[in-house]
Amino acid sequence: MCGRRRPRSPATAPCRESNHLCGQYCALPAGLVWCVPSTDPATLLDRLVRGRTGLVTHVERVPARAGSPAEWPDFVPAATRSVLASLGIDQPWAHQAEAAAAAWAGEHVVVATGTASGKSLAYQLPVLASLGTSTALYLSPTKALAVDQFRALAPFGVAAAVYDGDTPRLERDWLRRHARLILTNPDMLHYGVLPQHARWAGFLRKLRYVVVDECHTYRGVFGSHVAHVLRRLRRLCAKYGASPTFVLASATVSDPAASASRLTGLPVRAVTADGSPRSGMTFALWEPPLLPVSGPVPAQREGGGAGENGAPVRKTALRETSDLLADLVAAGVRTLAFVRSRRGAEIVATMAKRGLDEAGLEFLRDHVAAYRAGYLREERRALEDALRDGRIVGLAATNALELGVDIAGLDSVLLSGYPGTLASLWQQAGRAGRSGKAGQEALCIMIARDDPLDTYLVHHPDALFRRPVEATVLDPQNPYVLAPHLCSAASESPLTTADLELFGTTEDFCDQLLRRRKTGWYWTASHRPEVDLRGTGGEPVAVVESGTGKLLGTVDAGASHTQVHPGAVYLHQGSSYVVDELHLDEGVALVHPEEPDWSTHARDITEIRIVSTRDTVDAGPVRLHLGEVDVTNQVVSYQRRRLASGEVIDERPLDLPERQLSTVAVWYTLAEPPVEAAELPGALHAAEHAAIGLLPLIATCDRWDIGGLSTALHADTELPTVFVYDGHPGGAGFAERAFGTAVSWLTATREAIAACECPAGCPSCVQSPKCGNGNDPLSKSGAIAVLDTILKALPSPDPVPTPT
Repeated sequence: MCGRRRPRSPATAPCRESNHLCGQYCALPAGLVWCVPSTDPATLLDRLVRGRTGLVTHVERVPARAGSPAEWPDFVPAATRSVLASLGIDQPWAHQAEAAAAAWAGEHVVVATGTASGKSLAYQLPVLASLGTSTALYLSPTKALAVDQFRALAPFGVAAAVYDGDTPRLERDWLRRHARLILTNPDMLHYGVLPQHARWAGFLRKLRYVVVDECHTYRGVFGSHVAHVLRRLRRLCAKYGASPTFVLASATVSDPAASASRLTGLPVRAVTADGSPRSGMTFALWEPPLLPVSGPVPAQREGGGAGENGAPVRKTALRETSDLLADLVAAGVRTLAFVRSRRGAEIVATMAKRGLDEAGLEFLRDHVAAYRAGYLREERRALEDALRDGRIVGLAATNALELGVDIAGLDSVLLSGYPGTLASLWQQAGRAGRSGKAGQEALCIMIARDDPLDTYLVHHPDALFRRPVEATVLDPQNPYVLAPHLCSAASESPLTTADLELFGTTEDFCDQLLRRRKTGWYWTASHRPEVDLRGTGGEPVAVVESGTGKLLGTVDAGASHTQVHPGAVYLHQGSSYVVDELHLDEGVALVHPEEPDWSTHARDITEIRIVSTRDTVDAGPVRLHLGEVDVTNQVVSYQRRRLASGEVIDERPLDLPERQLSTVAVWYTLAEPPVEAAELPGALHAAEHAAIGLLPLIATCDRWDIGGLSTALHADTELPTVFVYDGHPGGAGFAERAFGTAVSWLTATREAIAACECPAGCPSCVQSPKCGNGNDPLSKSGAIAVLDTILKALPSPDPVPTPT
């Protein structure tokens, strides 16, 4: 904040000052208006840096681009053109016309162009032209995006309806009978349409188009599940005589045609030449400052990491993001801050409000809010509307707002940490500069977390700006994904041998799951097959205020043991609650409001048993393996830590059940460790942490999608061993990717550790925010020695596996 105090209510005259960041304010009929001189992003960035200790490590100028217009395809009705003209769209861009024409001709197509490139129009044109005689289905990964698309269709006067978990049951019968265009998500398609396909027969019989929006988000286990949901949809459409054309929209990804084909099971044509204009962007990489530490350092920090006693730690990315957000709100710069976790979004919004209060701008605190999954429908819709019309100027959000929700006029975006993939990074950055104003420039700042990958990226900008976008990783043949969908398909309509190719399975596999009869395979149980579509570990846990019975929100089942265990601190819209009871069988966590001066951090123990080995690279004293493992994990206690200092108050035991996971892992063994026996556990542990942190650089995953274990003597290998495993049953493709690019992956890991300026290890290199052992023991120098040994032994370039 610039430190100037402002009146508690808006001023009555326009401001004349322009030499500081915080503008003056004036009251106009439209409401509170910020009177800030027009400032280009570079100047705004300079003002933000002024007086701060954070370091801008790189500034990338993304140039503006002129558009390439095209003629309207012949099939577009005059009425549709007229409506588009009233919306200011006189011509389509070249990629819109190309994709629309291909879809109209019955060709499956994926449009993979940049954020705000108008991908929606590419599928709207054929859909709108066909609704007189056909139906269409629109799928999005989030409710917010489907609702936004529904709003965009309003001017066309089509019989469209949103069908999601928030749709009242009385409306569902109407839309089944009358809606020509259904906007929904894969969850509702799986739970509400396919099992009741007889009730949807009229709709499915006329289905001509299936739109799969933001298809790059369907990766890992979730993407593998969605791939089978789409195959089940295709199967039932064929049953009713329909063969719909699939139109997919994606962010810029590597090989979009192959990714879309893997998702749908169909040959797909890619349209990748972006014909839309783009405003210029200033993209800055920002590293928070190191803070000297004189006493005990917290073992884990929200948005930061861990620091060993006496070692320097960085100002947390959340703290830095909240300070920047407050400054930008005070300047009237409409800003969206993306934060990795739900808790983090709440913290950033709360701290930004506190910063405005401290600067004497209390009347601006209501113009800052948090947005995340888990909010109730009414809360989400109100926040989306308030951001659109300017009542909210600064919003801290999870990636629930990353996707194509059309929020125009945003001036800047803050990324609190690398979002995990380049596709997500450019999606989030593209939220700024979307209003279409001529010459509008945007500002994006990525604030590095205390994390090996973030540290690597802010000091290696080519890895962000000169590296191809990742390919989407998904594995529909994962047996833990395939099995429940075969059962679901059989419960919808008996499977036949003709269906085996569609699902990529065998008769033997079907025999293990279903009852075989002369006419096919049948699901004979009285209940529906259980499918965990999003791979969250089961149904979400409801968080309920015990005194009032009010539903505050939900927590994914997989995160419930660490986030809402008894005694945990739970944040909701800036308010703090403490968990009294967690009832896992009932899926409920009971909480009471409390503002403690401490935070909670769960601790766990993990064991791994090797089940089988798929591939091995034998490199003398080093062996690299890929295979199946069984992982046992249990949250056994939690620490309470002072909010101000991070001091550990105490550690309290928990009585929670073990969790079993059968998955895929990559692991290496060392026959000749390069360090002494006493240092070996810390060296392996540090190398494991850093490797997990850098894996998202080469695979479309998040560090929270993967886990690890290191041990100086593993029972199965009888050698020092480091494991990195997929955190989903059956695997998600990340371990395979790590195995296939081991040299690149571990080289980047070694570089990140060696380049870190800390003396003995910190959150920027070898400490982990998710370590269940409190980041102890760790040896930074030992980790470098271990990785040097591995890289010296492994063949370069990346090894070609040999089956075992």
